[in-house]
Amino acid sequence: MQYTIETRALTNEATHHRHDDPAARTVIVAKDADDAIHQYVRESDAELVSFTEPTAGRESIATVKKEDVVFLVRVYE
Repeated sequence: MQYTIETRALTNEATHHRHDDPAARTVIVAKDADDAIHQYVRESDAELVSFTEPTAGRESIATVKKEDVVFLVRVYE
């Protein structure tokens, strides 16, 4: 199944000028949302901070850290 991974940098006063780009999208083929986020984290050389999977048919939400930036990540079919 194809999952879309949409990332947006979370900002603060120190980083808002560097990360005000629109959300980036990546498509990953995986068996489920959990597998998709873990594959994304491995391929991005990032660290998974948190991950929530709501009821079926809804998007999953994660936070991922890469270097000194934390990203909000949406995972959906």
